[in-house]
Amino acid sequence: MQDKVTVICQNTSTQLEVEMGTSLLELLGQLPSQGEYPILAAYVNNRLKELNYRIFKPMTVRFIDITHYEGYRVYQRTISFILQKAVWDIYRGRKFYIRHSLGRGLYCEFADGEQLTDAGIEALRERMQAIIDARYPILRHRMLTSEINGIYKRFGYDDKMALLNSRPRLYSDIYRMDDMVGYFYGALAPDSGYIHLFDMRRYHEGFYVALPTRLNPSKLDLNVHWDKMLDVFNEYHRWVKIMGVPTVGHLNKKILSGDTSELIKIAEAFHEKKIAAIADQIAEANRERSTRMVLISGPSSSGKTTTSKRLGIQLRILGLDPVLVSLDDYFVDRERTPKDENGEYDFEALEAIDLELLNSDLKRLIAGESVEVPRYDFITGTRQWHETPLKLTERSILIMEGIHGLNPRLTPSIPREQKFCVYLSCLTSVAMDNLSRIATSDNRLLRRITRDYSTRGANALATLQRWSSVRRGEQKHIFPYQENADVMFNSSLFYEISVLRQKVEPILREVPDTVPEYGEAKRLLKFLDNFIPIPADEIPPTSILREFIGGSSFKY
Repeated sequence: MQDKVTVICQNTSTQLEVEMGTSLLELLGQLPSQGEYPILAAYVNNRLKELNYRIFKPMTVRFIDITHYEGYRVYQRTISFILQKAVWDIYRGRKFYIRHSLGRGLYCEFADGEQLTDAGIEALRERMQAIIDARYPILRHRMLTSEINGIYKRFGYDDKMALLNSRPRLYSDIYRMDDMVGYFYGALAPDSGYIHLFDMRRYHEGFYVALPTRLNPSKLDLNVHWDKMLDVFNEYHRWVKIMGVPTVGHLNKKILSGDTSELIKIAEAFHEKKIAAIADQIAEANRERSTRMVLISGPSSSGKTTTSKRLGIQLRILGLDPVLVSLDDYFVDRERTPKDENGEYDFEALEAIDLELLNSDLKRLIAGESVEVPRYDFITGTRQWHETPLKLTERSILIMEGIHGLNPRLTPSIPREQKFCVYLSCLTSVAMDNLSRIATSDNRLLRRITRDYSTRGANALATLQRWSSVRRGEQKHIFPYQENADVMFNSSLFYEISVLRQKVEPILREVPDTVPEYGEAKRLLKFLDNFIPIPADEIPPTSILREFIGGSSFKY
């Protein structure tokens, strides 16, 4: 008789004795039903594991489904693999890209630029459903990297080979599903049948794969209207391709060849040119419709503060007098901040802003009055006051940045023609490979962990604990309004994760393995390991990245 080990299941608060070598999937079969949706993976001692993982020692297990953030990623990766196989089965020889995440789905294009017809979309949908119905096992194999390179070469996966070769290892992993191979840099479901819902439609030059929402997994949204955002994504994809850094593997190759200095200069110059163009549009709006106020909105850690300051410099060149005000300074005192359903402070709620005071100050400022504006102290959570009152002149342009900038409820006292709206986000333009995008939320999270640690007195654990609340707030308060912007700006720098790696790795390693957030810290550390590090020496003091890593010439 085999030895048995003790397993504690956190989902059911039960303790079981199981035989050594039992898989998580087999363990799941010994437990009561875990809910309405299929279990996709599990945290074992706070480390994410696929359901094929086998138990050989005592451990604590927490199963997750699509309603969990990491469970949703597993669902997304799995359907990406199914899509990859369906394209291979129907359009063998045609290369395609998973470009971006739009809404709650994926935007994809064929490399040859030819768009699928409605009939082609339907054929692809039917083939994906057939793959799902077949329940093909998804298996991970560890092999010599040289062997995997040979397999990738036969499939034409030059992008995956580039990453493998830039981070040389003796052994690497590869996934198989029937006759399809690939890798998606994170856990996948045990088989293709775990996908319960998806749909497809033509969209722009490619097609859109709709996925369920995390909070409502029974719902699909095919009505995507993110045209402005897609234009920004596509512009940056074209640019990084011209630069020769469309994927992490290509970026690593450039770094290893000694091209870092040139890449930094070009990326920063591109940002400066974009900001200057936005300033030109604002100046024109000021002349044509008497615009007096610029509202800069965007999710957490998108670089709103630095962008507002750089935009102010460009406006000065045009003869205007920018006056910068941070929406964060109008936070109510911490004890008055509304709380979410978990009883935690909801700093992303519009009600966390003193709307009455804000609109009173704005009306007075635009009327030419002198106003004493507040300043919020993040350490104490209380409102302070500037010593010098603020007053606008005829040449003044008020620049206000904050997550709610595009919400009409924020500034109802100011007519729309007097406002110029800028949406800012960190739209990561470099991909892991052609079929594996880098989540923009991961880029922003790395920025925020670094900044919170150095300037706000918060360790990585505190930031990770609050991140889900931040994301919920973004979905509710920011993303629904982004297409209302007059202009969009991508604040990401294609080299930045290589710089952030050196800063954020030691911070992430401080997260103890006794807390649930340890799994997320480990995921980020594994993700960062794909990037060749870049020292921060040559990053200019006005760079958006300096807002997060320190060394900025701007005062915050």
